[in-house]
Amino acid sequence: MTRPTRRQLAVLLLLTLIWGLNWPVMKMGVSGTPAQPGGFPPLSFRAASMLIGLPLFGLALAALRVPLAVPRAHWGEVLRLTLPNMLVWHVIVILAVQSLSSGRAAILGYSMPVFAAVWGFVLYGERPGWRQAAGVAAAGLGIVLLLTHEFARLTGAPWAAGAMLVAAATWAYGTHRLRRSSIPVPLLAVSFWMTALTTAVMCMLAVVFESQRWAPPSAPVAWAIAYNAIGVFCFAQAAWFYLARTLPPVASSISVMMIPVLGTFSGAIGLGEALHWQDFAAMVLIVGAIAAVLGRPKPA
Repeated sequence: MTRPTRRQLAVLLLLTLIWGLNWPVMKMGVSGTPAQPGGFPPLSFRAASMLIGLPLFGLALAALRVPLAVPRAHWGEVLRLTLPNMLVWHVIVILAVQSLSSGRAAILGYSMPVFAAVWGFVLYGERPGWRQAAGVAAAGLGIVLLLTHEFARLTGAPWAAGAMLVAAATWAYGTHRLRRSSIPVPLLAVSFWMTALTTAVMCMLAVVFESQRWAPPSAPVAWAIAYNAIGVFCFAQAAWFYLARTLPPVASSISVMMIPVLGTFSGAIGLGEALHWQDFAAMVLIVGAIAAVLGRPKPA
């Protein structure tokens, strides 16, 4: 296995920090802080972040001289990839994070690699080994713990926990479709156009459902929008595809494994979210499950 360069390790560290810390940032953006409750309408928050981040993403690709032209015959495939890879995920996550702790949402959302293993077995005949089977079982137990606690609280939001699982499963399915796509353009270009299409739909949803609730954002909300625009939609997407192409899968998956851990503890520290034993147990189980699903067995 090729050892990562210092540049790759630096990008990996930044990506892990940006994505992990973004969970409490999103929560703050749509729900406010304990000292200043009340955030921005969720769909509008996401639309504003993408409207600012998309041009910056485009400028970054132009600087890298990535061609953005897509042959007309492949636009249908771009549309089919956008729905499961971006649109469903971003709509569900920004709505559900209002009703869940940021850490719990991160744990549920980043069960995606486990769903990817299930989709691979069901749809594409990929036979899981014992490590993958054990990982799916561990993740299932962790998810049951979180769902049980949500139902037991009554004041919680079981629908939000279930919606996060739908988002994770849909993203996992989209990942399989993306890997099997035949669009003859760079993957970064496909990512740009998927982001552009998602931005257009998100803006329409925000206008239809939330335009009457628009008001100037508070300083914390404006900061959260800027964080998402620059950190997530400009840097993180390009960084993820760069790592996915230049690092072995095990190395690039370190980021995915650490994001729910960062999301859980940063939410507890920054937003004062209470942690329960179910959160710790589910975090250990799901991170272990992701490690088992993504990890490679040692060669004989």
